[in-house]
Amino acid sequence: MLGLLVGTLDSVLDSTAKVAPFRILHQTPDSQVYWSIACGANREEITKHWDWLEQNVMKTLSVFDSNEDITNFVQGKIRGLIAEEGKHSFAKEDDPEKFREALLKFEKCFGLPEQEKLVTYYSCSYWKGRVPCQGWLYLSTNFLSFYSFLLGSEIKLVISWDAVSKLEKTSNVILTESIHVCSQGENHYFSMFLHINQTYLLMEQLANYAIKRLFDKETFDNDPILDDPLQITKRGLENRAHSEQFNAFFRLPKEETLKEVHECFLWVPFSHFNTHGKMCISENYICFASQDGNLCIVIIPLREVLAIDKTNDSSKSVIISIKGKTAFRFTEVNDFEQLVTKLRLKCGAASTQYHDTSTEVTVSSDSTGPSDNLEEKSMTCQKECSKTVNTEALMRVFHPQNLDTLNSKMLKEKMKEQSWNILFAECGRGVSMFRTKKTRDLVVRGIPETLRGELWMLFSGAVNDMATNPGYYAEVVEQSLGTCNLATEEIERDLRRSLPEHPAFQSDTGISALRRVLTAYAYRNPKIGYCQAMNILTSVLLLYAKEEEAFWLLVAVCERMLPDYFNRRIIGALVDQAVFEELIRDHLPQLTEHMTDMTFFSSVSLSWFLTLFISVLPIESAVNVVDCFFYDGIKAILQLGLAILDYNLDKLLTCKDDAEAVTALNRFFDNVTNKDSPLPSSVQQGSNMSDEKSSHIRVDITDLIRESNEKYGNIRYEDIYSMRCRNRLYVIQTLEETTKQNVLRVVSQDVKLSLHELDELYVIFKKELFLSCYWCLSCPVLKHHDPSLPYLEQYQIDCQQFRILYHFLSPWAHSANRDSLALWTFRLLDENSDCLINFKEFSSVIDVMYNGSFTEKLKLLFKLHIPPAYTDVKSQDLSKGDELSKEELLYFSQLHVSRPANENEAESVKNSPEKGKGKVDIQTYLNQWQEEIFKKEENIKNLPRMNQSQFIQFSKTLYNLFHGDPEEESLYQAIAVVTSLLLKMEEVGRKLHSPTSSAKGFSGTVCASQGPSEGTTESHLQDKDPSFLKEEPQWSFAFEQILASLLNEPALVKFFEKPVDVKAKLENAKTSQLRSRTKI
Repeated sequence: MLGLLVGTLDSVLDSTAKVAPFRILHQTPDSQVYWSIACGANREEITKHWDWLEQNVMKTLSVFDSNEDITNFVQGKIRGLIAEEGKHSFAKEDDPEKFREALLKFEKCFGLPEQEKLVTYYSCSYWKGRVPCQGWLYLSTNFLSFYSFLLGSEIKLVISWDAVSKLEKTSNVILTESIHVCSQGENHYFSMFLHINQTYLLMEQLANYAIKRLFDKETFDNDPILDDPLQITKRGLENRAHSEQFNAFFRLPKEETLKEVHECFLWVPFSHFNTHGKMCISENYICFASQDGNLCIVIIPLREVLAIDKTNDSSKSVIISIKGKTAFRFTEVNDFEQLVTKLRLKCGAASTQYHDTSTEVTVSSDSTGPSDNLEEKSMTCQKECSKTVNTEALMRVFHPQNLDTLNSKMLKEKMKEQSWNILFAECGRGVSMFRTKKTRDLVVRGIPETLRGELWMLFSGAVNDMATNPGYYAEVVEQSLGTCNLATEEIERDLRRSLPEHPAFQSDTGISALRRVLTAYAYRNPKIGYCQAMNILTSVLLLYAKEEEAFWLLVAVCERMLPDYFNRRIIGALVDQAVFEELIRDHLPQLTEHMTDMTFFSSVSLSWFLTLFISVLPIESAVNVVDCFFYDGIKAILQLGLAILDYNLDKLLTCKDDAEAVTALNRFFDNVTNKDSPLPSSVQQGSNMSDEKSSHIRVDITDLIRESNEKYGNIRYEDIYSMRCRNRLYVIQTLEETTKQNVLRVVSQDVKLSLHELDELYVIFKKELFLSCYWCLSCPVLKHHDPSLPYLEQYQIDCQQFRILYHFLSPWAHSANRDSLALWTFRLLDENSDCLINFKEFSSVIDVMYNGSFTEKLKLLFKLHIPPAYTDVKSQDLSKGDELSKEELLYFSQLHVSRPANENEAESVKNSPEKGKGKVDIQTYLNQWQEEIFKKEENIKNLPRMNQSQFIQFSKTLYNLFHGDPEEESLYQAIAVVTSLLLKMEEVGRKLHSPTSSAKGFSGTVCASQGPSEGTTESHLQDKDPSFLKEEPQWSFAFEQILASLLNEPALVKFFEKPVDVKAKLENAKTSQLRSRTKI
């Protein structure tokens, strides 16, 4: 491919270049002009070019109608490839001028705000129908943009990343390989990339970044790397993706960053050969994985390193010596001298960092690793802080092995232990042991009871967390003691539901340990707190691991191995279910064809993923699954799930409905046994089955796991990672769609807008919220999105965002005082004074403006000019007239909302029963619901009266609304008549009570037949004595008086009942939202 581009570049750009012996030319029929497409030095090279053209270009030409179109397309494609190769030959850092040129084109074509950061750009084709359009794809922090200008036709496409629901690589007859983007129901296809894998990876990273930042607040809050969108770079995103895969593969803390990768050989002493692979180096670890990823894996924490040496021969060797008299020899390492220098510096830093830990470690000749010494120090800290923490696994306390009564199962268990001891002698023991195919085979057979806790810690990476945080658990236990919140209440409720049949959890010893671990974790990670299924998993961990180890194992599972599983929306579990469905389609197509609805697999497999099969399998079989999970991660669960469906395939294909299929699977699980389990029969769940159940064929868990490895062991970690990223977009967008449908269902009952109009309005509402976040650092709006809240409260906007939407959508937005109207409308809707409004409140006022009757619209205007909505608004910048700055708007929106601290707190609890994960008060919800019903029945007689200053502003607003209307003159006259009539009525009423009072002053001002301007009204009031309002008794109007007076004027009634083109308003708002923030 590179030869093709270089040859084309030479032939196209260098007219003096020597003609290559082999060329591919393009000629338009009936034309004398030949275009050089490719050239080669020999037949083999030119044949490769021809094959590439056949696969990537020629298949596409059939869609064009004319020869000229074909020629123009080919020319554009080849030029695009040349430019693409030039861009990759000179990276941004080396040639900033080239990138700056692309940036200028990007800004000119799309006119996005200058804060929008262009990450990179690619030459490609965009398929519009069946015709490809050659152009440039621009990837920026918030948008995917495409621009093409070909044959006089311009194509411009802008898709926000947060609107992408599907992103995948596809291929078909015409397109050999393309990238499919689905956004808001529309499908877009991009093809003919020079480096499609690199492009796809970057698009995936940007889409997931946007999804995490805007939708998945729980994950984003824990990810400071994503906090600044202006710092995102192409290289940074690629490095981040590689680091995530690196940490997941080697089970390292997620804070680790992959720094260097070196191809080399590692000497495997027990096999007497060098295995080829990659050495991966992060801040605190040196890792090695052989080429196939499974043959040999080594993890060396720098805290364990004693010395780093190099050899003087030609082998380019690096020798790393660790505690326990073990050394690793890496050969054929490029730049090995420089690498040794770097590693020595790192180890110096590491030994300083872990000085407190390492100084107490004493290594003997028969040392089995550093974990025992670290445990001693950790336990010492625990004894100082809390003497209640268990220092033994519950299995050892409740089921100690009796060597005097050895039966066949115990003998098998001892044989397993012996196999592992042989492995330890060969491969080492502890965190830096060699992990080989033999290790996996022993894990599949089941880890011995006595080694389970140690090896779970090792394979999960929890041993690293505990080693670098000595005494942490005991401190958290102390700090969390006595805390009382929603999490602790849920924990107390579930404590005795966790393995209730096991003696360990029928005693206070086991229950107390479970309580401490769960409460400590909820204290450590309040974002997760406590979720159901954590109790079941933790119970099993406590059986085989010491209490502190169980805590760190729980940390490893919740925060690394099963990310986002244990939160309010269990997004991680839903993502892995989607991955599972994808694997079912690939490996069990006949089952997919039979099951019309794939959601069956989601519903039945949720507990498999959340509890690692513990909730569906007998405990003695489930622990073998947990063994494999800690060694292979989610891959083991996916493989086992496929094997179970495959084993039951014939039964499932005969099932007529979902209930029958669920029954078949449950019966299968009841008959899964572990014939080698040394657990007493009183504890084994599989041994207590009825005779009826035992008549079915028994399946041994070891055979099932072995079969899952043999059939589905070729599923790669990289593929699972990619499928997780791809399906995460789909899952979160599906949850968002569910939220939207629930909101629309609730809101549609109270408004006259159609469901389609409400849908469009919701999209605009949510888009405005997100647009406010695109270019803001640490945007406070993001903090307002809490997926744990009720649907209506998940998305809320502030006064500034409401003003923008008011300008776009309100039929009264042409008024000169539209900012004031927007402010007063917001204050009216913000009943709980938190300076935020939700979609229900927003849609209710828009509905009145669009579909309300004359009375409803007038009542809205009336309420806008009385408290709590009304406040006197004066802009500091007189040159701007009635326009308010953002700061002024936010200031006025917060007026009169401050309360005493205790009252404010009580009100916040009342208005948001779930906020802060406090106790959910159902009574509060019922009270709110009752209040809403009363509001619907609000009587106009209950409205307070409007005083004279408010009435003056009300009159001004009406004049502003009428300005520019075709019937402006008659409307002015009508409002003058109404105002005069109202004042006369008020004057007569006041004379009956107080003959001395008069309202003539104001009457003379507003009753002019020509419709006076605001300036006239204001100047007249200012000419009067400032003490006028104090000296004169206050007069006021009731809403019924104003309504009755206005109803007598047909021009006014006609104005307010004039229909609004809702569709046009919504379309205009959608197109204007982004444009209003651009420089154009």
